Amino acid sequence: MAQPQDSTVAVMIDCDNVAPEIVDFALLMAAQAGRVTLRRGYGNRTTLGNSWQEALVRQAFTPCLQFQYAAKKNTSDIALALDALEALFDQRADIFCLVTSDSDFAYLCRKLRERGATVLIVGEAKTPDALRNACDQFFEWSAQEASSPEPSDLQDPPHPADHSNEAKTTGSAPLPKRRPRFVIEAVSLLAGSTPEGKVSLNSLGSYLKRADSGFSPGIYGHSGLLNMVKTYDLLSLKQEENGQWSVSLAPKPETA
Repeated sequence: MAQPQDSTVAVMIDCDNVAPEIVDFALLMAAQAGRVTLRRGYGNRTTLGNSWQEALVRQAFTPCLQFQYAAKKNTSDIALALDALEALFDQRADIFCLVTSDSDFAYLCRKLRERGATVLIVGEAKTPDALRNACDQFFEWSAQEASSPEPSDLQDPPHPADHSNEAKTTGSAPLPKRRPRFVIEAVSLLAGSTPEGKVSLNSLGSYLKRADSGFSPGIYGHSGLLNMVKTYDLLSLKQEENGQWSVSLAPKPETA
């Protein structure tokens, strides 16, 4: 998905329709397209006050609470659609990442695209074809994959709120070197969309910062991204003729 680096992305979540665990995956997909400048989650009082509260706060989303004025009327969908069109007309975003599996948003997708916007959909397997075919690109999220165990040597990133506490407790002692799994996922995602099957180290670093503004190799005990990538057995580094480094997935060992 080749987009200008100055593209602005709006991530808008239909919280009444999808699970909170989808939010991290949605941000990773949106970060491919550009800089995420608008983050909003729409839902009723029950949804936003319970399951979605922690996810929205952690990822700095603006909660958009919508009261239901009548039974079986989804005011959240209408608010999301109106805000999306407003953001387009105000030129606050030119790429829209809608996080939903509700086919009612198919018409919104078509209207946004008619006005020149790029529309991405992040949804679950239940997403109907009517919505999948109405967007420019569809990303399917699986709850089963999200809950699958990870290899022991690839660790999840620490909670963003724990960064400062970690630094205080360690003092001047060096942090242990860790290899978060999302770096491999990022390389697989970015390199897989190129003919050469590789991504520049600078592009990888920019993507990781867009996906998580708090990302820093130092948090994981590395002096820089180059030194961090060198510790991965599943990644391959190459210095190009222009002196720049590129990263790809390491080739799988041949089986006899």
